[in-house]
Amino acid sequence: QVQLVESGGGLVQAGASLTLSCAASGHTVRTVRMGWFRQAPGKEREFVAGDTWSGENISYLDSVKGRFTVSRDDAKNMVYLQMNSLKPEDTANYYCAAGRIYFPYDTWGQGTQVIVSS
Repeated sequence: QVQLVESGGGLVQAGASLTLSCAASGHTVRTVRMGWFRQAPGKEREFVAGDTWSGENISYLDSVKGRFTVSRDDAKNMVYLQMNSLKPEDTANYYCAAGRIYFPYDTWGQGTQVIVSS
């Protein structure tokens, strides 16, 4: 059973940085594609950053390009989302997700809340 646990969220001011972490168990992150999604209050969940369908590249939501960076540590089975220059519109619950190559993301963590004050 694959399990994902996020951490690292918090309340920060605009312009600050945060790093979200995702600890994976039940599979190795290097064998599946990993990604980050977010859901703001009253809005649908959206893809933020992560492996593409083939698992060969990383894609980003346009509004976070140049500010967010996703990375992984295969030895620790961890995935990270480095978020710089945070904006109030980045406020959301952030979720780590996993999925098989060429399949939709189908495993989710419990989420970690990020609040960016102006």
